[in-house]
Amino acid sequence: MPIYEYHCEQCGCDFERLILGSDAAECPSCKGSDVNRLMSACGFISKGAGGQTVSRSAADASCGGCAAASCAGCGH
Repeated sequence: MPIYEYHCEQCGCDFERLILGSDAAECPSCKGSDVNRLMSACGFISKGAGGQTVSRSAADASCGGCAAASCAGCGH
């Protein structure tokens, strides 16, 4: 099921919501509807050569240009 991350332009709250079909996201803090969907960092686990588990997160591949918690606030 699609869980998306959002940022509320009214109060600055970042939140996640399960959105189905044409549902619209609403800020849980201020109930505002002026929200922007953020780019989410996803993680995955896969099997490498020989069957060993390879674990890596998209956050591990970030630019390293700042200390932001997500690239949405980074500006790079």
